[in-house]
Amino acid sequence: MAATLNRARQGLARFIVAVIFAGVSACATNPVTGKTELFGMSGAQEVEIGEQNYAPMRQSSGGDYDIDPGLTEYVQGVGNRLAAVSDRELPYEFSVLNSSVPNAWALPGGKIAINRGLLTEMGSEAELAAVLGHEVVHAAAGHTSQRAGRGQLLQILVLGTAIATADSKYGNYAVGGASLGSQLINQQYSQGDELESDKYGMRYMSRAGYDPQGAVALQKTFLKLSEGRRSDWLSGLFASHPPSQKRVDENIQTASRLPPGGELGVERYKAAMAKTIEVKPAYDAYDEGMKALADDNPDLAVAKAEEAIGILPEEGHFYMLRGLARASEGQYDSALTNFNSAIRRRDDYFQYYLWRGQTYAAMDNYDEAVNDLQKSNSMLPTAQAFYYLGAIAAKRGDRRAAIENFSKVAGDNNQLARSARDELAKLELSDHPEKYVYRRCDPGSDGKLIVSIKNATSLDIAGIAFAVDYTDSEGRTQRYTRTLNGVLGAGRVVEVNTQLGPYAAGSNCPVQITAARVYER
Repeated sequence: MAATLNRARQGLARFIVAVIFAGVSACATNPVTGKTELFGMSGAQEVEIGEQNYAPMRQSSGGDYDIDPGLTEYVQGVGNRLAAVSDRELPYEFSVLNSSVPNAWALPGGKIAINRGLLTEMGSEAELAAVLGHEVVHAAAGHTSQRAGRGQLLQILVLGTAIATADSKYGNYAVGGASLGSQLINQQYSQGDELESDKYGMRYMSRAGYDPQGAVALQKTFLKLSEGRRSDWLSGLFASHPPSQKRVDENIQTASRLPPGGELGVERYKAAMAKTIEVKPAYDAYDEGMKALADDNPDLAVAKAEEAIGILPEEGHFYMLRGLARASEGQYDSALTNFNSAIRRRDDYFQYYLWRGQTYAAMDNYDEAVNDLQKSNSMLPTAQAFYYLGAIAAKRGDRRAAIENFSKVAGDNNQLARSARDELAKLELSDHPEKYVYRRCDPGSDGKLIVSIKNATSLDIAGIAFAVDYTDSEGRTQRYTRTLNGVLGAGRVVEVNTQLGPYAAGSNCPVQITAARVYER
């Protein structure tokens, strides 16, 4: 884990230096359109971002779909045909992800992924080529680079070491405190970017020998699905690639200007998809089980997991589902058995280790819990893993490690982050009261200094003390100290008139918080 994080930090440092010396965004000729356009990063930086973030983004999107390696090889073959005719040479890669959400995305530098859930909705190789060609254009034309400001680019590069938040219903992880992964792969492209990617993607299709009518048919299907408001589509491809009648019309015009004919590849596609279509009912049951778990119905979740296992026993996700359901009922031994079964089938997916680590923690088996949580973080650092590592360190009396881990979670705005901030307050309040108790200075109606003391935590605090070093206009200093009586509740403010003055609004606030402690009932 340490080596992985160090490599990412080194990459970030190199990128920061590059940004500093680059000064301002540069204009360059877009290799796809031939136009002079503004780019926010160099080609080398795009490639670096893609390479650093491809593995963690695949982890956060369900992991690689390895049940049918032949399908991945097939998709890679179609993608390579399109990459070969691209106007920009990049280290293109194509992956199939194990998610039922219909989606596809491209990282800078040519790293492209398509979900199992989108593949099952298409009917020909030409339609697949339309999707992959569209994503190749996003990468080749540098759409992310053109639209991102430098501040955002610095955030995006941190993605490789970012923390996945835990405010998701059932494993739909967003990466980073500000959901940086969602910003990067699910950002809604502008209509101009989408039309441009459609247009040049169809040209790539034609160059590669595919019938561009496949792209027309695909956009018509997408438009119908969007009108039907299917929730899985709205949360997937349509969130970043909204369909429209204008896109359909533009595709028809583009197809009319391209050479007629080309491959549709209906039978080839059907053959490549045969196994995935055959086991689709298993994944449908799994998705229903995950929803049941989110709805606090573990019995139904177990039933759906077992239905899925009966169809496809080699899929680790199904055992994970059954393990989560057992853990939610406090059946930790059974949960461990299922998580072990998941890991035997796929030992390179972060969630299996994350959940098993949390289960070990619930059983007070801290050594095994730490091993699993660190293993999970080596694949995709998550807020959940850091929080549990902090909690375990606190129970073991390792204050430094507890503070370090809780601090990695506390900056976000969700329940887990709020809990982490509470734990940090318990650990740090006595030594650093100024971090959690705020002060403000104002003149009262009589011109004297009024000090406002605020409890900035969600805990009750007692023993709050502060000191004022007031210097009058003649240079004489007076010291005022006060310890507040009673308890100051979460978010509450108390005012104290110090009778020191005169004090002018906007002057330096000469107050120091000197003591505070968490109130223990």
